[in-house]
Amino acid sequence: MEPTSYEPEGHLVTGIAHPPDISNATLVGKHVTLTPLSPTHAAELYLNIGGGQNAHLYKYLPSGPFDSEEQFTEYVKQLCSFGSLFSFAILSNDLVHASNLVEKNVGNESPATAVGIISLLSIVVPHRSIEIGHVLYAPTLQRTTAATETVYLLMKYAFEELGFLRVEWKCNERNKPSARAAIRLGFVPEGTFRAHMVVKGRRRDTSWFSIIEEEWEGVKGSLEDWLGDENFDTGKQKRKLEEIRGIQGGENGLVFR
Repeated sequence: MEPTSYEPEGHLVTGIAHPPDISNATLVGKHVTLTPLSPTHAAELYLNIGGGQNAHLYKYLPSGPFDSEEQFTEYVKQLCSFGSLFSFAILSNDLVHASNLVEKNVGNESPATAVGIISLLSIVVPHRSIEIGHVLYAPTLQRTTAATETVYLLMKYAFEELGFLRVEWKCNERNKPSARAAIRLGFVPEGTFRAHMVVKGRRRDTSWFSIIEEEWEGVKGSLEDWLGDENFDTGKQKRKLEEIRGIQGGENGLVFR
């Protein structure tokens, strides 16, 4: 009879993860810059993601919609005060955004404007797991190259700068666009947590997705190939991200510019 081994099993983990300290974290891409969310972003953000015309953006979020800039500013202050939520403002130079269509009196300053919010949360440092979530994009940011770059920058930050082994994406099981986006970006479906949460008085089943350390280089390479200038002709993609990754499926009519 073989002697029983009491040695632990599984992949040996080395190194450590660092909890986010985004007070000085600025993530710079070609299309967007992610900077720590501040109440000073509230006015620009409200023009892009506030008001009745944007109420639909909050369907699956725990807060909102917001009908006044004052209400929205309080919401931003709350996001900034949560010790377990690390939120970034998404800044864009694209002149299509509503807050770039008003007179700013900024002289020769960059037209970069806050067009969305994205966060790091569900952070478990000992197990080196972190989630990208609380995603709130202006309609003018959705389904664009800049939107893809936003998540790429945050994934790269989590894996390469903070040292996490697992990056999660979660969404309401009814939120099919979010699930499709997760799969397109390279996240692997892990199943559904039934009756996982109560949000706005409604029971929520939650779909889970993840990318783990050994998958990151492949996901990163595909994203960088897709985001590269050579993949675009007058702003239109030549190859879909799914084609670059070599998987079946399309982007269900999503438009990238």
